[in-house]
Amino acid sequence: MGDGNGNGKSRRQSRVPSGRLERLARIGLLAGEIAAGGVVESVRRIAGNASEVGLLLNEENARRLAKRLSGMRGAAMKLGQMLSMEGEDLLPPEVAEALSVLRADGDAMPASQLRRVLGRAWGKGWQKRFREFDWEPIAAASIGQVHRAVTLDGRELALKIQYPGVAQSIASDVDNLAAILRLTRVLPAGTDLGELIAEIKRQLRQEANYTTEAEHLRRYAELLADSPEFVVPAVCEDLTTAHVLAMDRLLGVPLEDLRGSEHPQERRDRAGAALFRLVLRELFGFRFVQTDPNLANYLWLPDSGRIGLVDLGAAREIPQRLATLYAELCRASMYGDRDELAAAATAIGFLPPEATGAQREAMLDFAALGSEPFAEPGVYDFAASNLPSRARDEATKLAFSHGFRTPPPPETLFVQRKLGGTFLLCARLGARFDARAIIEAELPTLSATRPSTCTQGSRT
Repeated sequence: MGDGNGNGKSRRQSRVPSGRLERLARIGLLAGEIAAGGVVESVRRIAGNASEVGLLLNEENARRLAKRLSGMRGAAMKLGQMLSMEGEDLLPPEVAEALSVLRADGDAMPASQLRRVLGRAWGKGWQKRFREFDWEPIAAASIGQVHRAVTLDGRELALKIQYPGVAQSIASDVDNLAAILRLTRVLPAGTDLGELIAEIKRQLRQEANYTTEAEHLRRYAELLADSPEFVVPAVCEDLTTAHVLAMDRLLGVPLEDLRGSEHPQERRDRAGAALFRLVLRELFGFRFVQTDPNLANYLWLPDSGRIGLVDLGAAREIPQRLATLYAELCRASMYGDRDELAAAATAIGFLPPEATGAQREAMLDFAALGSEPFAEPGVYDFAASNLPSRARDEATKLAFSHGFRTPPPPETLFVQRKLGGTFLLCARLGARFDARAIIEAELPTLSATRPSTCTQGSRT
């Protein structure tokens, strides 16, 4: 969640529902609204003799979903944001457009609710700890909102303040929203998502603990201490709690602003290449990955030209085995080694050992799509690529033509989110760069000392 510079405008305020029963009631109301909307849509389609596929996932219901989730904040809105990030390529255009509002700033909580939150975090008289405190938030997102403050000794801070009730309602929010998504047929009927839902809950519980995020900030600052491309804000230890994260304020603009005509193409290219290089370092070098590649989590700092990493709540450890297998998968797809690709995909869990020959070839074709940006030497134009839509089409064929109905292994869920999200970041920036040169520079240093876990004839 970026802190940015603010625009001087007052944000819309609405009270955050903090009790479990209140949040459950709101989701129940949403389910009723969507069901009623589906009845109306059904009449329309019968009259027009239209297909009933995605009956409840229409534009009006998508607007209802976005409005309710935006008002609830918390895990419910966070999951809606995750869906909206992929919406442009996975959903009908009008539905994707309706959900896109979830990627913008949400409502701010009223000052009275904010005072109670800070009173519980810092105690009575907390205002005396600051020379300045801006009541108007700089940003308001799914789990918390950000305020500017200046300490008595002149240190300018960004205070990330968590909405009340968010941490306690994660499990019920996720379960209830999953039911809503099944109702709208966003999720396939009969699909067993138990393990994935458990992993999502675990991840969101971590994101809701700001003490953990403070640890991540300190760790990333150390890992990237020698980087000329990135900067991580320092934590203010005295003011950080489980529900308030205090860190130095980075003076920058949202990374997405680089799309503007006032920024040269070279600047967009450099930012995209830096993000691509970072994900390789995270996955294969650090084995510690920030798994929420939302544009709002990055700032561009005009004074230095560096990128600020301002939201590290979703960072997670990557086991050595999984990192090694992803390296094998990457090398195999890049060099067109189908046998090694099959071995790596099977070991990770993407390709079931009992898959038929046709299923095997279809999965390998799908896996090979991911190497397109670096399959050939030279500059790859991310903005001009239709790779996400082609990947969507192939995923649909895997599920409905080739019978792949089992969800991917839970341990890969957020790694895939980071990899796919980084591609989308580069595309939205309009970046063009030689991805092959970057990955070839990284891969030998990542696994040259380790033998392949897949085939003896592995390329290095």
